[in-house]
Amino acid sequence: MEEPLRDSRTLAVQLRDRIADLIREEGLKPGDRLPTEAQLTQRFKISRPALREALKLLEQDDVISVEHGRGRFVSALSAIQVDRPITVFESVTDMARHYGYVTANRVLSIAEEAPDRPVAESLRLGPADRVIRLERIRLHDDEPILYCIDYVPRGLVPGRLYDMDWSGSLMDLLERHGKRPRMSAANVSSVMLPDDVVERHGLRDFGPALLITETCFNAAGEPVNYAIDYHRGSHFTFSLTRK
Repeated sequence: MEEPLRDSRTLAVQLRDRIADLIREEGLKPGDRLPTEAQLTQRFKISRPALREALKLLEQDDVISVEHGRGRFVSALSAIQVDRPITVFESVTDMARHYGYVTANRVLSIAEEAPDRPVAESLRLGPADRVIRLERIRLHDDEPILYCIDYVPRGLVPGRLYDMDWSGSLMDLLERHGKRPRMSAANVSSVMLPDDVVERHGLRDFGPALLITETCFNAAGEPVNYAIDYHRGSHFTFSLTRK
């Protein structure tokens, strides 16, 4: 059965998810051989390089293993089903979609400024460098579920700030400038929203949050985004596999 891919996510990520679905739907067990590259490219109508990138992601996630000269096999760890592992790197929009949320972005502020020390160090910026600071709330059915602050090196996004639409995907915007994030280094903690944020934006009912602070890197390993995301605790949970 041919299954051409049509999705707004990056090709490798959506293909990774579709192959993982195929493993479950076909009832493949640990030790079973994965379909060949030729079979998968035909099934998903995808190029061989894109397929290999997706297969590398599955190998990194320990869903499959590679035996040189024999092929790719379903790994033993694939039997452990983890819902929304915290190690998955994806856009906030994609992450929220996986939870069943359709988010609308409300831009609270957009500014160009000198970065403070943590931001400058995370983005490897010099004393004269500037950043774009983007503050947004993500809403589902008009209910705030995420409060987000993003910092992007000003040099990565040329042009006048107010001529751009900042309500869409920041990943997509960076991709248009050849700087899409592909991975990140993150810290996670359980917090309350800062008092000034609560008062300024009327978020008294937001409650406890899971704060993920991360530095995002492009494929060349360059830092392109420093993100501070408060996930509303009543709406999000993350899982992990210990091995």
